[in-house]
Amino acid sequence: MSVPRNSSCSSLIIEDRCSTRDILISESDERFFRSLDEFIEQEKRFLRGSGEEPARFSIYSCVFDKVIGRATAYKRLLLTIKAEYDDVIGTLQRRQDEAKAAQRTLAASTSHSESLMSCQRRAAQLRERICVIHKETAELQEEMKRQKSSQEQCTWIPGLTVGESADPEALDGHLKRLESHRAALLERKSHRVSLEVKAELDGKLQRLKDHRDQLSTKNIRLKVLYKRLTSVSDRLSSWEGDNPQVPLEKLLGSMLENIRQSSVTEEEGRFIDANLFEHEEPTGVDESKLLEEYLSRFIELFDSAEYEEAALHAARSPRGVLRNLDIMEMFQDVKGAPGSAPPLFLFLQALLVTLPAGEKLPAALSLQLVRSSLQQGATRLITHAVNYDKLTFSEDAGDTLTEHAQESPVVADLCLALATTVYSACGLDRKTALTICRRGFIHSAAEFIDHSQDLTADDCLWVLYRSPSLALLQLLTTPQPGGAAILSMGVACSTLLADPLQQQLALQLLDSFVGEGRGGLEEVILQDSSSSVDEWTVVTSLCTELNRADLSQAVLSILLDQSGTGVMSPDPEGARLMEHVFL
Repeated sequence: MSVPRNSSCSSLIIEDRCSTRDILISESDERFFRSLDEFIEQEKRFLRGSGEEPARFSIYSCVFDKVIGRATAYKRLLLTIKAEYDDVIGTLQRRQDEAKAAQRTLAASTSHSESLMSCQRRAAQLRERICVIHKETAELQEEMKRQKSSQEQCTWIPGLTVGESADPEALDGHLKRLESHRAALLERKSHRVSLEVKAELDGKLQRLKDHRDQLSTKNIRLKVLYKRLTSVSDRLSSWEGDNPQVPLEKLLGSMLENIRQSSVTEEEGRFIDANLFEHEEPTGVDESKLLEEYLSRFIELFDSAEYEEAALHAARSPRGVLRNLDIMEMFQDVKGAPGSAPPLFLFLQALLVTLPAGEKLPAALSLQLVRSSLQQGATRLITHAVNYDKLTFSEDAGDTLTEHAQESPVVADLCLALATTVYSACGLDRKTALTICRRGFIHSAAEFIDHSQDLTADDCLWVLYRSPSLALLQLLTTPQPGGAAILSMGVACSTLLADPLQQQLALQLLDSFVGEGRGGLEEVILQDSSSSVDEWTVVTSLCTELNRADLSQAVLSILLDQSGTGVMSPDPEGARLMEHVFL
């Protein structure tokens, strides 16, 4: 529609231009119109290259503006024509924009309907896929059921496979096992009572407990009443001896007021009685009957193999009647279920847990607790018992811990530390020193030996024989500042060299002093007041037998240098060494 309109407008402008040329003959006007033609042609070529059709109207609008700007007489008329032209062009552009918008809307609705149809097709495909999946799931479930039923049918008889079920010998063996198991169950059943009898006994026990509680409550009230009556009686007795007697009414009033202020509540009285009931004699209840019932309950639990409950029941027995070695042997003679703790360990653990504060287990039970705990790997239980002083220590308990430390390197240090505590409490100094040394605390062991008043030279050698250590031997044989050595070097060397297992230790000791120079070995020998020339003679001869002539010569040279000279030893006792030199 815009193309014809555009052509008509251009023809009109050309006619006007032709007519105008006839009217206007001025050269300036002629040049003006030629410039307009050139402008129009140039803009048209540009628009054809860019392809923008609506912009053609703006060319002629611009031409109108130039003509109006040049005109003088018809300027208002031209402006009116220009405004109407712009309105027409604007209307045409709006219609064209509306047509394009309608086309876009139509295209969008078409694409929306196509997407909707594609979604519907996709939904139908998904529904078909879901149906297929449901069908396959049902088939898989049926297959699983068939597989499960076939697996269950692989064993015809409980406890036997398909092959064993068809084997007569296997069936006979299984039958014998079932018969023996049945006989064991029948034997156990003969020692049981029916549920009705148990229910009757439980009811009787509950009635006795209720009766005991009633008597206990009554006993509390009687105690409070007795306390009050005693207070009144004492106060009346003192009142009779007073010279200026207070009026009886006033005295009774003050006593009643004191009783009300000092009386305890029912809950406090029940609490006090509950604490006293376990330690006092039973009041109103036959004690022997209660002990008999307690023992019967223990036997019932023990016979039914409820060893943990039986252990706790025995540990909490009144007056500790079941906390003894005989009960321990009962638990020691039975075995628990596979995978459970041994009954003996359960009993000893229950004894330790229920042990009152300030008390200790007897020595025999303490030893069994240590052994059983080590077998079960319960070293924490032993540590707790030792730290809280709940065991009666003995040498056997310390030896058990030491042996376990040698067998189990993982807990060796902990067991040796516990053994050190046990030996120290028992006054076994040399075993205490040995455990300290085995833990690697060489200086601490030497210091302990030095401060101990009961350890002798034989005890020091006993420690060295069981825990050979050059460092410990050096600390023991080195002279102390201002005093002699803990262990005589001559005695140590002669004793150790005589033992084939300890010869290398003695040779290492002599080498260490010789390595310090002649002065080091000479100082040690001269300050060793406990060794005689005979002992050093034995040392030199043993060194010669061991093909260590260098050590023998070093000792002999020191001894021979002292022949006929003054005493170099700082103490008078050391003079014996120089007075008995080799002749």
